Order: sequence, then structure tokens, then C-alpha cells
Amino acid sequence: MTYQETVTWMFNQLPMYQMQGAKALKHKLDNILLLSARLGQPHQQFKCIHVAGTNGKGSSSHMLASILQEEGYKVGLYTSPHLRDFRERIKVNGSEVPESFVVDFINEHKSFLSKESLSFFEMTVGMAFAYFAYAKVDIAIVEVGLGGRLDSTNIITPEVSLITNIGWDHTDILGSTLAQIAYEKAGIIKYKVPVVISEYQRETAEVFMTVAKEREAPIVFASQIVDEVFTSDLKGFYQEQNKKGVLATLKCLEGFNISFEAIQQGFLNTVKNTGLLGRWQQLNEIPKVICDTAHNLDGLTYVMRQLTNEVYDQLYMVIGFVKDKNIDEILPLFPKNAHYFFCKPSIERGLSAELLRDKAALFGLHGEVCNSVSVGYEKALEKALPGDLVYIGGSTFVVAEIV
Repeated sequence: MTYQETVTWMFNQLPMYQMQGAKALKHKLDNILLLSARLGQPHQQFKCIHVAGTNGKGSSSHMLASILQEEGYKVGLYTSPHLRDFRERIKVNGSEVPESFVVDFINEHKSFLSKESLSFFEMTVGMAFAYFAYAKVDIAIVEVGLGGRLDSTNIITPEVSLITNIGWDHTDILGSTLAQIAYEKAGIIKYKVPVVISEYQRETAEVFMTVAKEREAPIVFASQIVDEVFTSDLKGFYQEQNKKGVLATLKCLEGFNISFEAIQQGFLNTVKNTGLLGRWQQLNEIPKVICDTAHNLDGLTYVMRQLTNEVYDQLYMVIGFVKDKNIDEILPLFPKNAHYFFCKPSIERGLSAELLRDKAALFGLHGEVCNSVSVGYEKALEKALPGDLVYIGGSTFVVAEIV
């Protein structure tokens, strides 16, 4: 198979959460343990940091990788989802896994993957761990896909666990209260492994402290030990809390010497070092175009607050969502003084643009339906004058069609 045929097989052969939602999820670790045994337990051949959380885990993972790279370490980075190409999920020192490795991995294990009905996520995690072992990384940053306790990445024993924050997302899977969601995220806390919590939240702190005590894991809330301030090339002000979590994690990481300069340069060069996309990313100068992958209540609350700090004459919003988001809670966050281009992300889970338009009207948000995200973006650019602002977001999959 060619690379594209291989990736298409991975996407189509078995359910994929990003496309199909909860029905794609497996609620046990049996399959990833089977695959790991077949691969020779690659996850035991490198050190790692495990990162979970509702929001900020992707940014935090990339910042950690960037800082460690600046210090000269060979760093693996596993994140999800991807925006442009599947290989974004698996990187070493910012370089994506080669197409040949993806093709060879699937060709070698295809019959096993089919026979055991491994999910897209399970086979991708196995591939990432195999690649990091093959590349002999000094350390890997491993981002949880969803939740933590039953996530396929949760077979690792990290040097440090990092949980960024807890918010309302995937409640149909993780639980209907913040405490229940926190319990699922706390599943990554391992016996006697330090755990860092980026953001102290009264509703969830007790959950983390209880689980940490049960597992004899030292627990640190980032604000307790971090007072340094660093500038980052990730411009959303919501990154401030993420940076604290990253700094606290580095303080807890033993056996790695990390200089002030590496931290400073790592924060300043996160995008360059890791290729991170879609975090308050400016796509155009005149007119100014901003995109952001924030897609849930907490994330969009921060992003909409950031948007109020922008100066513009007219605001154009290109937005779309997936069906499992509670848009009745999310839409009130959006500005009423904007012209909207309502779009459906090009995935099975995408919410109808017509339904979104009708719902948005109930909250005083008005505009027009577009056949695709790219059409919405084109229309926004056609209308926008030099002093105007275009925002693209609402879903990772909306941003993925533009960047």
C-alpha cells in the first residue's frame, strides 16, 4: 500500500472517535496491551511524561517538548487529533514520523490489527510507542486522547503525570459532574509517580488528592511552586495557566538538567520547534485572520474573552461544531456584533450548518449558511476590509480545513 492508501485503511477499517464519536471508543485496555506485547513492549523502552486534561493538554505537551528539545534532548511527541496529516500525531524533535514507517508498521501488523479489531486510536498509540523506541528518544511527551483511566496511552509509567484542568466536555463518556470527569483524568496517576495539576479547582482538587494519596504519588498544584513568568509564542492568554503546569512539571522531572535559557527559548519557539497549529494562530495580517481550535465551554470562554481584546471595525465569524457539543451553552459566549458564516465540518459528526444557523438566531447571532468551511472562509475574506477581523473556530475540524 502507498502511504495514502495506508492512512485511508486506518481511517476506514475501524471506528475512529474523531469521526464517529462515542461508538468508536473501547472501554478497556486489553487490545493495546495485546498489541504492545506483540511489539515487544516498546513503551517500556523510553522515559515519558503523561499529559491529560480537558483543555490545554495539547499546548502543554508541545511546550514541554519544545523546552526539552532546546536543552538538546531527543524528544518524542504524541498528540491528537491531527489537522493536516496523520503524521502530525507522532513526532521526534518536531519532525513527523516518516511515511515509510507508517506504511511498514501497518503492512507488518495489518492481519493482527484486523483480527483483533483494534480501534484507530489503539493502533496509532502502538505505532507511536514503536516509533519512539525505534528512534531511541531520551523522553516522550504522551498526550491522552480522551479521559485517562481507560485511554490507550495509559499503559505507560511516566516520570511525571500532568493534568491541566477539568471542564465540561465528553460528558456522555466521562461523567456528568466535574468530580466524575476528574476521576477519569486521575486514572493516569501512577504509584509513587509525581502528579502536577496545572489549575487548582475547588470542585476537583479533592478527587486528585484522594487518588494521589491512594497511590502514594506526590501531588503538586502548579500555583504552589511556580511564580516565574515567561513569554511564549503561543499568544492566547489562556496559555498562562498551561505555562505554570509546564514549569511545575519540569521542577518535578528528575534526571534531566534543564537550564533557564532552554525554558526561555522553549516557550518562545514552541511553534517552530514542534509545528503546533491552531492555538490563537494568525493566518493573515490584512485583514487580520485568527483561528483557534477551542471547542468546548471552558476553552471557548477563554477564547471569546481574548477576542474582546482585539481592535477591529467589523467582525466576521466562520464557525462550525460537532453534534455532541452542547451548543445551547456555547452559543451565548459568542459576540452578537458579528456577521456569521455557519459551516458543517466535513466529518460524520459534523453539525448541520442549517441547524446551527437556526440555533444561533435564538441567541442573537445572525449570518448565512455556507456549503463548506472553505467557502465560509472565502466569503469572509471577500467581505472583510483592511480594518476588519475574521475568526475561524468552534471545532478542531473547522480549523483543520483552513490551516
